[in-house]
Amino acid sequence: MKKYVIGIGEALWDCLPEGKKIGGAPANFAYHVSQFGLDSVAVSAIGDDDLGHELKAIFKDIHDIQSPSFDYQLSTVNYPTGTVQVTLDEKGIPQYDICEGVAWDNIPYDDALRKLAANTQAVCFGSLAQRAAHSRATIHSFLGAIPADALRVFDINLRQSFYSREIIEESLHLCNVLKINDEELVVIQHMFGYYDLSAEATCRRMLNDFNLRMLILTCGVEGSYVFSHTETSFLPTPKVTVADTVGAGDSFTGSFVAQILRGKSIREAHQTAVKVSAFVCTQNGAMPVIPAGLKD
Repeated sequence: MKKYVIGIGEALWDCLPEGKKIGGAPANFAYHVSQFGLDSVAVSAIGDDDLGHELKAIFKDIHDIQSPSFDYQLSTVNYPTGTVQVTLDEKGIPQYDICEGVAWDNIPYDDALRKLAANTQAVCFGSLAQRAAHSRATIHSFLGAIPADALRVFDINLRQSFYSREIIEESLHLCNVLKINDEELVVIQHMFGYYDLSAEATCRRMLNDFNLRMLILTCGVEGSYVFSHTETSFLPTPKVTVADTVGAGDSFTGSFVAQILRGKSIREAHQTAVKVSAFVCTQNGAMPVIPAGLKD
């Protein structure tokens, strides 16, 4: 049986200034993993509407033409396909207005998802898709059904007010790898009372408090870290001309996880993730084709 890497949660349309593009962190993650030749599946839900049909058709084209290792499991439900209004500031940093009561809030846990869980070697999930009880229950059921040795990556991905301490704490206990950025780390420091700790000390504390294998901290132009119980990897962020940063963090996570699963060291996986995410920043949208030379 194939072993899959799963991105579970929101699949939607990012409505950018130049037009709409497919987005959603878990789908972006699955797409980038697939570019390294690993079988990946984007799991979400769409509506029986034009946006849902178009999204599914584009996923099919990605699979058929661009990245045959990429697949998708999109349940059709009685809610509209999700959209996000994205505006960019003068530095290309996105701001999001995320519609509620949409299809990806209502992902069903069905027999196909149970079968997929049994053959999962890594999964990435976030806090956003847990804002609604239905999808939250599905994500938890899926995590409970995957093999014990699978990578469980919590890309915390705080958006607007769609998170709570309960969701964050439960997710930290369910994952074994945490991906977080510097702004989100400040929120967590206040949420869990790590007030007097530095960023690095907070990451070390969380590694121990939640029994994590690894913690990834991205700090924008200031660089990024990967912490484990035995090492710390820091790399500066390359200077590039930024088109937008939509999906850059997802490409980082996807590239890192793909390289770890391919047997690379933490340092090697980190180096690839930095190069790939810098390239994505030079492109419009979240799913550009990654040049072969960046995937070594």
